[in-house]
Amino acid sequence: MSFTWRYLVRPDGDFCRIGNLDGSLDDVSDEELARLHPSDREEDQSARPCSRCGGELLLYWHGPLMTGVWMELCPACDGHRPAARAFIRWHRDADRDPKALPQLFEDWETETMHAHGWARAPQLAPPESPAPPRGLTPRGRG
Repeated sequence: MSFTWRYLVRPDGDFCRIGNLDGSLDDVSDEELARLHPSDREEDQSARPCSRCGGELLLYWHGPLMTGVWMELCPACDGHRPAARAFIRWHRDADRDPKALPQLFEDWETETMHAHGWARAPQLAPPESPAPPRGLTPRGRG
């Protein structure tokens, strides 16, 4: 079983991240995905202020599951951090490349979680299967 993220970027830079289990969304176009996952933003929804400076946030995102961390992307507070600065630059660019989003988001998430005292665990390779016991003969070869 494999799990990856599929990102849907809207023209205004808003995006959503959708779980892609075993590549089930690999053959779904961005247009089809947009129809399946409509924007849940409401225009009359008030903007959330930055908890640090009170300024406007570009992004307010729930951190990785079970951490309880809410991540904020504020141009005023986070512009000095490399991954945040790259993400802010991407978000403000009208000609943004949607293919760059997964890496930008992962870098920003890692940087932000590190600032909260969390570290990303390295992905370990699965252990190799043990060799079959000696003396066993596969079916059809006995």
